[in-house]
Amino acid sequence: MATSIKVTAAKIVEQRTHQISGKLKVTEHFFDVPKDYSKPSSGTIRIFARSVRKHESPADPSDHDDKKSQLPWMVFLNGGPGGACRHPNAYPFTWTILDKGYQMLYLDQRGTGLSTPITPSTLGLRGENDVQARYLKLFRADSIVRDCEAIRQSLTADYPPEKQKWSIMGQSFGGFCSITYLSFYPQGLREAFIYGGLQPLVKQPDPVYRALYKRVAKRNQNYYSKYPEDIDRVKTIVKYIQRFGDGTIKLPSEGHLTARRFQQIGIMFGMHGGIDSVHEIVLRAAYDIEAFGHLTRGALSAIDSILSFDEAPIYAILHEQIYCEGKAPNWSAERMRNEFPEFEITSDGPIYFTGEMVFSWMFEDYSELRKIQDVANRVAADADWPALFDEEQLSKNEVPVYAAVYQEDMYVDYDYSRETAEKIKGCKTFTTNVMYHNAIRSKADEVIRQLFDLRDDVID
Repeated sequence: MATSIKVTAAKIVEQRTHQISGKLKVTEHFFDVPKDYSKPSSGTIRIFARSVRKHESPADPSDHDDKKSQLPWMVFLNGGPGGACRHPNAYPFTWTILDKGYQMLYLDQRGTGLSTPITPSTLGLRGENDVQARYLKLFRADSIVRDCEAIRQSLTADYPPEKQKWSIMGQSFGGFCSITYLSFYPQGLREAFIYGGLQPLVKQPDPVYRALYKRVAKRNQNYYSKYPEDIDRVKTIVKYIQRFGDGTIKLPSEGHLTARRFQQIGIMFGMHGGIDSVHEIVLRAAYDIEAFGHLTRGALSAIDSILSFDEAPIYAILHEQIYCEGKAPNWSAERMRNEFPEFEITSDGPIYFTGEMVFSWMFEDYSELRKIQDVANRVAADADWPALFDEEQLSKNEVPVYAAVYQEDMYVDYDYSRETAEKIKGCKTFTTNVMYHNAIRSKADEVIRQLFDLRDDVID
């Protein structure tokens, strides 16, 4: 059982503010926090975040309102694990949230972006492989939430006590982090908004991946129903990839283009426009093979750009561990695939693409991941994972929670999401079957409005 380890204020290392186009004022923050909160004397790591608020030029420059410098905070917790935040200008909802009276904080979660990023080269600085594997255990939601608490205490140190709580906005894995936050540090929260991130309350990932394969199979059927001509095109591409030996073709990233790696572009099926994006790649690759007898740089780059695991090794190494408590994942998605023969490459029927799964062979096919294969296998075999949620605390939750639940979400199972919502006391949900997992980006205005309506309206 996880405990609410005491967290003290982060050390503010640097804060620099700039005005940018769009009438925004952005501050770049660097903080030092404990590497391991259970052993705070064992060293620190550096965390980066950008805060943003409206830039205002009052008619009377001497008219300074102290209250404006203490606007309530809304913290954006990004998807992943392993994804860094983009610049505030890149998010369609930044102004929407600012207009509602908040200032926003975009946090690069530890190990991503500028927050002591995890890469094969930076891992190598930590020492031998067993040391690297132990270090990676410090990059799950529990540590991320403690970073948030440490930073909250720093940024609100001058606020009156009644204003020191902040709001969180969790997308996908950021929603998983939100549930960890609600479980162990609810005293820091004013409210929580969760978008496609009501995690399954499980203690090992096998049932999650069983459900995932079924949803991905359905999306493959949707894809081939929309583009039936791609059945033969995909077979042509796979046959070409295998012609000279699977993996002989090199991608621009120096990775191996294997048939199994090509199947992974199905990860796009869960996004708005994802089916069309996969079709564009298939169309181009099939044309190249027919017209030139080989895949051109453009087709190879398109495949490479979708599968950016080299840029996010935390995703590849720790994705299954976000479901673990006291059990080793042991490459769950790879094991569960054996129960779904429709994903095997055969001459019969269409070739199915895979989805949001990680496999041990990725540490052979991807050029950067190849460097940390042994470390990844050590982490996959580790069973020593503390709890990431507390159902008892969630059942007596007092923090207002508003969650968007997508019935057609390929990444976060709808049935599990509903079960989780029911276990969080007071959780209000907006449920829809016309949005996909990335609605916070593709349909931001609509989905954000729905959750704020849940907050602001009354039961009819």
